[in-house]
Amino acid sequence: MSVTVRVPAKVNVQLAVGAARPDGFHDLANVFLAVGLYDEVTVTGADELRVTCAGPDAGQVPLDRTNLAARAALVLAERYGRDADVHIHIAKDIPVAGGMAGGSADGAGALLACDALWGTGASREELLDICAELGSDVPFSLVGGAALGTGRGERLTELEVGGTFHWVFAMASRGLSTPAVFREFDRLGEGSEIPEPVASQELLDALAKGDADALAAAVSNDLQPAALSLFPELADTLAAGRAAGALASLVSGSGPTTAFLARDAEAADGIADALRASGTCRTVRAAAGPVPGATVV
Repeated sequence: MSVTVRVPAKVNVQLAVGAARPDGFHDLANVFLAVGLYDEVTVTGADELRVTCAGPDAGQVPLDRTNLAARAALVLAERYGRDADVHIHIAKDIPVAGGMAGGSADGAGALLACDALWGTGASREELLDICAELGSDVPFSLVGGAALGTGRGERLTELEVGGTFHWVFAMASRGLSTPAVFREFDRLGEGSEIPEPVASQELLDALAKGDADALAAAVSNDLQPAALSLFPELADTLAAGRAAGALASLVSGSGPTTAFLARDAEAADGIADALRASGTCRTVRAAAGPVPGATVV
């Protein structure tokens, strides 16, 4: 018997970052939107825990117990007093190391799949608690839709969205380490007062109304200067997307994927074509959101 779960990527339409805490994390006001790029995680009973992966950039995905999908199976198994004797196969379509929560999606997908396979009967609250233990973005991968993440991003408040937003994502020629981007954020902010992170009311209103123009005026990412400092070429990709008519352009999360808000699906196709022709990125994908979170298929 096996269970397959489909899990979406995310874009951060706002990422407000506070100063480093004593534990090394940062308080965030992180507005997530789930978009229609998916990994599929299939869990099958096996003699021992093992992870396989196929798809774009699958060679960059760790197949040992550091993989969030493997960790999810181990944590759930420990809570329910059983062995994590499963084969986890990840069909990868979310960009790897792209700031779109692909690893977190795999963790949430494996958790939901193992829960279904083993019949643990874990509550949604317990699954979200395990997600938060696994990583800051993992709870949102389970929930999907749109949500405000506070704390280090793991405490979620689901948000109303009044329409569909169309996006284009440009994947860079190399990855960026999330810890390295946060370290650069700290370095760039040395000696300055860093305000407490707060969600933009204008941005929340724009989501609720489904107003792409208002959303474009309100999107922001406090990690973008750090990502551009470490990967200056991303500025060329951002400029190419704006020149192609994007309503807004920003680095997605800690990068290096760049995200472009389009007025509609037709505009998104035109922006995608222009970015492909620009020579400033490796691959380009269009996707719309919000979409549901981890779902058994």
